[in-house]
Amino acid sequence: MESWMEYWWAIALRASAAIILGIIAFALPGVTLAAIVLLFGFYAVIDGVLALIAAFKELRNHGHWGVMLLEGVIGIAAGVIALLWPGIGALALTLIVAAWALATGVLEIIMAVRLRRVIKGEWLLILSGVLSIALAIVVALYPGVGALALIWWMGAYALVYGVVMLTLALRIRHVVAPGVVAAGSSTTTR
Repeated sequence: MESWMEYWWAIALRASAAIILGIIAFALPGVTLAAIVLLFGFYAVIDGVLALIAAFKELRNHGHWGVMLLEGVIGIAAGVIALLWPGIGALALTLIVAAWALATGVLEIIMAVRLRRVIKGEWLLILSGVLSIALAIVVALYPGVGALALIWWMGAYALVYGVVMLTLALRIRHVVAPGVVAAGSSTTTR
């Protein structure tokens, strides 16, 4: 699993995509539902592809790749559904977002538990999972709130999630960067 840490950049890219989604959601809240669907679709596909890249690299290194592979497949599937049917209704979009966020959150928590002895800051991955599950619950409980509320929820989630995951990526990079690791530090300490 230590080879997983070499791919901190994939986590940083996923985080950056989330932050960009959040900024767009708040900068352009009046966009149409079709634009929201496309924006979510592109984000979910990019996030899924980056998770697949990390999973396949981990598979090549004989690490634990299954959870990341599943997260990637779910992300790509949700994104493709959104992109193939941009005229999807608001209720259908909220259900797709809720299902994607729930699956992503559960898988991130599982991954954090598996990686807790390998990385510092696994609590950040747990926090990102909890944020995803919280988004799923809010969206599922209030599916009819309207497109603007959905944009704001997705935007707030994406910004916070992106910052949390970027912090995790930078912490991992700090551990694996040559000459950066402090004397006596270890990847198994918290």
